[in-house]
Amino acid sequence: MSTQKHSSFALLLLIQAFVFLLINTNASSAAGDFDNVGLKRFIVSVRRPEDVKPEQSKQWYESLLAPLTTFVNKAGGEGGVEIPRLLHSYSEVLSGFSARLTENELDDMSKMDWYVNAIADPVYKLHTTHSPEFLGLIHPAGGGLLNASKQGEGIIIGLLDTGITADHPSFSDHGLPPPPPKWKGRCNYGKPLCNNKLIGARSFITGEPDNALPVDQEGHGTHTASTAAGAAVSNASALGNAAGTAVGMAARAHIAAYKVCSEDLCFGSDILAGMEAAIEDGVDVLSISLGGGSPLYFYEDPMAISTFTAVSKGIFVSASAGNDGPGMETVVNDAPWILTVAASTMDRRIVADVMLGNGKVLKGESLNQSKDFPATNMLPLVFPGGNGDEITAACDEDSLAGFDVRGKVVVCQRGINGRVMKGSVVKEAGGAAMILINTENSGYTTFADPHVLPASHVSHEDGLKILEYINSTRTPTASIAFGGTELKTPFSPSIADFSSRGPSKVSPGILKPDITGPGVSVLAAWPELEPATKNPTFNIISGTSMSCPHLSGIAALIKAAHPDWSPAAVKSAMLTTADVVDHGGNPISNEKRQPADHYALGAGHVNPEKALNPGLVYNLNKEDYISYFCGLGYSESMISVIVKQEVNCSKVGSIKEAELNYPSFSAELRVGETLILKRVLTNVGEECQHYWVDIDEPEGVMVTVKPNNLTFEKVNDQKEFSIILKRSEKSLKMAKGYLKWVSESHLVRSPILISFKQ
Repeated sequence: MSTQKHSSFALLLLIQAFVFLLINTNASSAAGDFDNVGLKRFIVSVRRPEDVKPEQSKQWYESLLAPLTTFVNKAGGEGGVEIPRLLHSYSEVLSGFSARLTENELDDMSKMDWYVNAIADPVYKLHTTHSPEFLGLIHPAGGGLLNASKQGEGIIIGLLDTGITADHPSFSDHGLPPPPPKWKGRCNYGKPLCNNKLIGARSFITGEPDNALPVDQEGHGTHTASTAAGAAVSNASALGNAAGTAVGMAARAHIAAYKVCSEDLCFGSDILAGMEAAIEDGVDVLSISLGGGSPLYFYEDPMAISTFTAVSKGIFVSASAGNDGPGMETVVNDAPWILTVAASTMDRRIVADVMLGNGKVLKGESLNQSKDFPATNMLPLVFPGGNGDEITAACDEDSLAGFDVRGKVVVCQRGINGRVMKGSVVKEAGGAAMILINTENSGYTTFADPHVLPASHVSHEDGLKILEYINSTRTPTASIAFGGTELKTPFSPSIADFSSRGPSKVSPGILKPDITGPGVSVLAAWPELEPATKNPTFNIISGTSMSCPHLSGIAALIKAAHPDWSPAAVKSAMLTTADVVDHGGNPISNEKRQPADHYALGAGHVNPEKALNPGLVYNLNKEDYISYFCGLGYSESMISVIVKQEVNCSKVGSIKEAELNYPSFSAELRVGETLILKRVLTNVGEECQHYWVDIDEPEGVMVTVKPNNLTFEKVNDQKEFSIILKRSEKSLKMAKGYLKWVSESHLVRSPILISFKQ
């Protein structure tokens, strides 16, 4: 895309799509679409009789629901139409079905011998070019991970999202071979839109026919798919910024798109149906950039249940951690078999610097560069709704009512209404430009948004400087200097303010999120066409929705290079090789430029090149998870809902959360308490490797590892060790450290997080 100026119509289209994407629904369950007749959506787990084969499941479920009949009046009140009860049938991800039922019908159903349990159908929400280079995937001379993995060739990435824009050049199959013979899926778009890149495309929205096209009306699914595995597209940019070649992490991997979200709603029953199809189709990696609102026990969570089946069948699952940070206990998609991905910045900003009348220049960002707005145009600077001591201006319609902002630069506080929406309010009131200042919680995280007027988004610290200047003079003035794309910015990567934090409410003994990747101002494919040229567009948006597909694509590269590795081995490789310092050599920071803790950072920032050759991995299998479920105190019948087999905890035994063979350590300690945790390492490196231990002790904790050195004679050799944790101090609430196994060629690092109890 050239750097020519876009029409205002195109810009408004982009803004409308962007604002729509960022709608935040906090609903955790939904009554359904026929609540007026008492029907609600439920997901029902059953014991299928032995004489009913999996392929006969749907018929059997229909027979169970056949006696239930409900009619609603047609428009105008004449006649009636029967409401379909069965929504989806499942045999892979769940032994059961989803259906519309009344509370009384569900109560009667619960008395049947085939009934196991039922949950209200939860509603999930969306977690809404330069990144390959930032991640070290582009080398001037080639080589490394991209060569070893053949850029993901032969790997199939399935994405559960809002659909896909099939005719975008990011999904061209130029030079790609056909999918592997194991592929059993279908692509409803048909040729030529369906090709060797886009091999699967279906919709699982309740009520849509089986041959429905998964058209992406939101843009979210198109963006995530191209991030994970988009083909290289030259001259890509967003409104002329961040120009270059847009390419996905695994550019030669195949894409299968499963539409499970309509507008901003993603029903758990539709997600289960899409997941079931993806497993049956033969995907290798699942990328899920959506999540629930309220935490659910794993046996109540369709996402956890379905992804457990996928991982049990060797499919790697990556999911977004959520956009509800920086508050604690906000992380979602926190099951230990899922790679839970936080979001961090890249070393790029789209320059929109604020120039104050006192000569100070403050760094800011905006995607809309407003090149016809001269930086020398110093205009009156106003701060409506505040007294200058605190950042209180909302810039909603109420705060601007009766306040003259015509021809002025208006200072607005981030929050309440959307960032771009604030600019619309300012413009409607006659404002000439907007400066958007962060709240204290948002710190230094700024975004390159497609504002409708000249605008700059600045940090909280610079916002305070602006307010101080306004209070220092009777005639404050300001302007905005737009400078295009700037690279090599400091403090990168750093954790974004919105990135959800741990600990997990469902399983606090497993450190979540697992890892972080690029999720701020990410450029990728977008559905709209540029009106003047009809060229395809790209958009820059932010969220853990954007970081998740980065990690999904990297997982595809690793699986292509190591097809025999389990999902747990791939995850371990990523976590134990992750970076814990930024590009300046300092500890990775959070949104306030303070060192990020493990609940924000996880194991660190993904390093794809190192993950290809981790040396050692922490592996896990289905039986390990069953003991973990028993240790969580779940009933055997509830565990069977997840694992889809009968379970006897007295036979398999139980383990504490912290005892799971996970590549991180998270535990609670009282004063004087000692905890012993065992782990098993598998050698995936070279033969005859000797490792010795190196500990960064958490403050207030004495750490001992036995044995303190390990020798692996052969590839796939396994060695067990114990880590002994003893609390020595009373004053701390939480402390972090690292356990490192070091050889001459590898460093295998695991985070340690200790919470202190009285």
